[in-house]
Amino acid sequence: MSFPWARHYQPKHPIMRWIDGKLPLPRFVYNATGGGYPVPRNLNYFWNFGVLNGAALLIQIVTGIVLAMHYAANTEFAFDSVVHIMRDVNSGWFIRYAHMNGASLFFISVYIHMLRGLYFGSYKAPREMAWLIGVVILLLLMATAFMGYVLPWGQMSFWGAQVITGLFGAIPIVGQPLQTWLLGGYTPDNATLNRFFALHYLLPFVIAGVAILHVWAIHIPGSNNPTGVDVEGPQDTVPFHPYYTAKDGFSLGVGMTIFAALIFFWPNALGHPDNYTPANPMQTPAHIVPEWYFWPFYAILRSFTADFILPAKLWGVLAMFSSIFLLFFLPWLDISPVRSGHYRPLFKKFFWFGLVPSILALGYCGGAPVEPFNLIVSQVATAYYFAHFLIILPLVARFEKPLPLPASITAAVLEAHRERRAGGASGFRIAADNAD
Repeated sequence: MSFPWARHYQPKHPIMRWIDGKLPLPRFVYNATGGGYPVPRNLNYFWNFGVLNGAALLIQIVTGIVLAMHYAANTEFAFDSVVHIMRDVNSGWFIRYAHMNGASLFFISVYIHMLRGLYFGSYKAPREMAWLIGVVILLLLMATAFMGYVLPWGQMSFWGAQVITGLFGAIPIVGQPLQTWLLGGYTPDNATLNRFFALHYLLPFVIAGVAILHVWAIHIPGSNNPTGVDVEGPQDTVPFHPYYTAKDGFSLGVGMTIFAALIFFWPNALGHPDNYTPANPMQTPAHIVPEWYFWPFYAILRSFTADFILPAKLWGVLAMFSSIFLLFFLPWLDISPVRSGHYRPLFKKFFWFGLVPSILALGYCGGAPVEPFNLIVSQVATAYYFAHFLIILPLVARFEKPLPLPASITAAVLEAHRERRAGGASGFRIAADNAD
């Protein structure tokens, strides 16, 4: 830990002293989450999505273990076993809906968490490793979610597996053998279901291990903050507990309330109705789409329609995977010394009026039918997405004139406090004048 002013764990009870001497787990927990870990005093609620990520992962692991006790990884019985869970297992409907919607909760939280990192420069030095590990978590999460979507063995499960694994077949030379290896044959079948079930059960525990590395990588340099200014001393920080455990608890309560409302009132709002029909290899759905959290990447895949040197399908596959792997190079693409978007006028404009709308447009087009207008929008949004990271961001970092940074985190907090008091006083004066 790189904070010399941090309080260190000193157990008082004889039993805790004995445990800490033999296995310093209490000390480790205290230093990681308690008063032994100082955090910047100006963190806002965008920093609370980390705890929501952890809660969503825990929900998925616990509900997944229970579902695995009743699921049959066989094409003849998989769909019926899901129906059995919903109808016959005690509280099975709740466990299945919690698991199904928990994936959406996880992705919503992760996407907001990453957008926060993009805007406030959390990928910049000295936090590059935390960002890289976070992108690895995203890749593992996407793989886990895709394989989980196949397990109910409904219509969209089968054809989603057929389409997505078929993308690997577009890769020259190794594509077809790779697709056959993924499926365990030439089409989704028992072998596919068995290996997807095994990997879907295993990968959440891998994600949990990588998440621990992610938290560890954050704790070494310390958390970033909205100003992007480095911590100068104890006056810039507060202990994580009780200040941010209370703040995290509030955010967790709001998130779980929304999650409960989704489960009890709109449990199928984020699912596709075709997946409530058993898989039929002889009947292709009219509109094959993945789950909503894959829509932006699916739109990128579909935006390539013409062959140019390489087949259009291969261009789409390369662009789809590149849109994620591009994030690994972000710490070296953005060379601006200023982290926070608050103090970067040009960056802020391109972020809010360029990158965010392009991602939202891709999300819409990925779930919409393939029509000329949707295709044009997805092509424009795809072009901007790559241009933002590969062209705009390096140029903005080179030519932008940032705003003056605050002298310290404490100075920024006190200045914001003075502005709020001044605004309140002026509002009171205006109200008094109007009353007169």
